[in-house]
Amino acid sequence: MSLDQEHAETSATGHEPRDNAAAGQMRKRRSGWVVLPVAMFIGLAIMFAFALFSGDPSKLPSALIGRPAPQVDFAPLEGLQRSGQPVPGFTAKELASGEVHLVNFWASWCIPCVQEHPVLIELAKKTGIPIMGVNYKDSTGDARRFIGRYGNPFKAVGVDPQGRGAIEWGVYGMPESFLVSGDGRILYKHVGPITLASMAENIIPRIEKARGKEPAK
Repeated sequence: MSLDQEHAETSATGHEPRDNAAAGQMRKRRSGWVVLPVAMFIGLAIMFAFALFSGDPSKLPSALIGRPAPQVDFAPLEGLQRSGQPVPGFTAKELASGEVHLVNFWASWCIPCVQEHPVLIELAKKTGIPIMGVNYKDSTGDARRFIGRYGNPFKAVGVDPQGRGAIEWGVYGMPESFLVSGDGRILYKHVGPITLASMAENIIPRIEKARGKEPAK
């Protein structure tokens, strides 16, 4: 069809030729495919911004709350000892052993982890909760030196050298902590370092509730 014929057909019918109309529909569909991911990204960005600027990073979304902890086992940090005995790693099965646990993702290169560490030690003393540490994308030597310098609040220390375990747990960054019920379900996620205030206001009351006790005062 020549350009003159095409123009004539359009003028006579008031519509584009059939080929042009199909092309227009295809362009609209492609535009939709582009717009949808962008809209989803913007929506997530708004949720993240709300959580960050509201001063409560624990409001960041987590699809794991109320669900069983991921079936990921963490090998022990090589060479780490306590009282001359190797500190073990831990398995997903151990988190469903009837006892409430706190799983803490940390790294020696993480400055907020340094700030959080004495709070974890205090939390272990106050509540006796087993804290299961996951050392994220770290060198073995640096991780051991970190614990040697700042102390060991962990019952077990597993390693996640490639970060695959963190992906399964839905970790956004270091540090992050998860409260896990006695039957192995994730009850609460804390994003960022646990402070003395958040320990008293958020963590300890949830531990006591998970244990079936009145919140600690």
